[in-house]
Amino acid sequence: MHRRILHRVNHALERWFPEQRLFLKSDTSTRFVRLTPLTQTLTLGAASLVFGWSVIASSILLIDHLSSGNVRTQTTRAETAFEARLDALSHERDARAEEASAAQNRFQTALQQVSQMQSTLLASEERRRELETGISVIQATLRRAMTERDAARADLLKASGAGPVAPGASEADKAKDLAATLQVITSALGDTAAERDAKMADADAARQEASQVSLEMKLLEQRNDEIFTTLEGAVNISMAPLDKVFKSAGVDPDRIIAEVRRGYSGQGGPLTPISFSAMGVPAIDSAEARASGILEQLDRMNMYRIATERLPLHMPLHTAFRFSSPFGYRWGRLHAGVDLAGAMGSPVEVTADGVVSFAGQQSGYGNVVKVKHDFGLETVYGHLSKIRATVGQKVSRGDRIGDMGNTGRSTGTHLHYEVHVDGKPVNPMTFIKAAKDVF
Repeated sequence: MHRRILHRVNHALERWFPEQRLFLKSDTSTRFVRLTPLTQTLTLGAASLVFGWSVIASSILLIDHLSSGNVRTQTTRAETAFEARLDALSHERDARAEEASAAQNRFQTALQQVSQMQSTLLASEERRRELETGISVIQATLRRAMTERDAARADLLKASGAGPVAPGASEADKAKDLAATLQVITSALGDTAAERDAKMADADAARQEASQVSLEMKLLEQRNDEIFTTLEGAVNISMAPLDKVFKSAGVDPDRIIAEVRRGYSGQGGPLTPISFSAMGVPAIDSAEARASGILEQLDRMNMYRIATERLPLHMPLHTAFRFSSPFGYRWGRLHAGVDLAGAMGSPVEVTADGVVSFAGQQSGYGNVVKVKHDFGLETVYGHLSKIRATVGQKVSRGDRIGDMGNTGRSTGTHLHYEVHVDGKPVNPMTFIKAAKDVF
C-alpha cells in the first residue's frame, strides 16, 4: 500500500521532474543513484524554504538597522530644535526687557520735565502776584506824590505872589503824568502776561508729552504682558514632559535639581546699585517679578537638560536586537534587569556619563561591567564576550565598554542590563520609556 502511494506520487510528479540517475564510476565498478521525482520535489522545497528564510531574516535585520538610525536622527533633531527654541525665547525676553527699561527711562525723563515746568509756572504765577501787588503800591504812591506835588505847586505860587493856578493847566499836567504811569504799568503787565502764557504753553506741551509717554508705557505693558504670558505658557509646556521624565524614572526631581545646582553654582562679577522704595525694600514691579519667575523656570529647565545628559535614559545597544526577558520575578526569584538578545560581538554602549566601578568576572553575570553615575545611580552590563573598560575609567554616554556575549549563567547570546537607584534595582525600561516622552 505504501509503495503504491509512492508510485502514484512519483508518476504524477514525473511530468515536471523526470527521474534522474547520478552515475558514480570507479576503477572496478560503476554505480548510480536514482533521484525520483518525489526526492527532487522535496529537495527543491527544502532549498526554497532555506532561501526564503534567509531573505526574510536579512530584510528584518536591514529594517531594524534603518529604523534604529532614524530614531537616533530624530532624537538629535528634537534636541537641536528644543535648544534653538530656548535660545529664541531667551533672546526675545532680553529684547522685551531692554524695551521696557528704555520706555521707563523716557517716562521718568518726561515726569522730570513736567515737574520742572510746573515749578517754573508756579514761580511765574508768584512773580505775577508780586508785580500786581507792587503795581498797586506804586499807584497809591503815585497818587500820594501827585497830591503832594500839586499842593507844593500851589504853595510855591502863593509864596511867589502869582495868581492861582489855572485849573485847565493843572488837569493837563495830571493827565500827562497819569498817561505815562499807565503806559509803564501796562507794559509791565503785558510782559508778565506774555511770560505767564509762555510758561502755561510749555506746561501744556509737557503734560501732552507725559500723556503720550504714559500711553506708550501702557501699550508696552500690554505687549509685555502678552509676551510674558506666551513665555510662561511655553515654559510650562516644556517643563511638563521634563517633570514626567524624572517622575516616570522614579527619581525625585527636587533632589536632581539640588545636586545639579551644587555642581554648577559659580557666581561673581561687579556689584551695581539697587533702587529702594519708600518702605526701604528693593523696588520690584510685577513685570520684573514675572520676568524673574520665567528666568527661574528657564534655569530649572536648563538644569533638567544637564541632568538628562547624566541619567541612563538611552539604550545600551544600537544594533538589531529583541527583548528576550523583562524585569521582574521568574521561577520565584527576581530578575533584576532586562535581557536584550542580539548578534555575538554587538557593541555595548554606556547609557550615561559615569565612572567604571567594576570590570571583570562575577558569578552568574560572567564578564560584567558596572558604571557609577550621578544622583546615586548605577548601571550593570552582564554576559559580555569581551570587556573594553577598566576600573576607574571615566566614560561618556555612547562609549563602547564591551561586546555582547554568552558568558556566565546564560542560555544564549544576549546582554543583561540593570539600573540601580541608591543600591536598589529598578526596571530599566522606566528610564528608556521616560526618555521617549521628551526626545
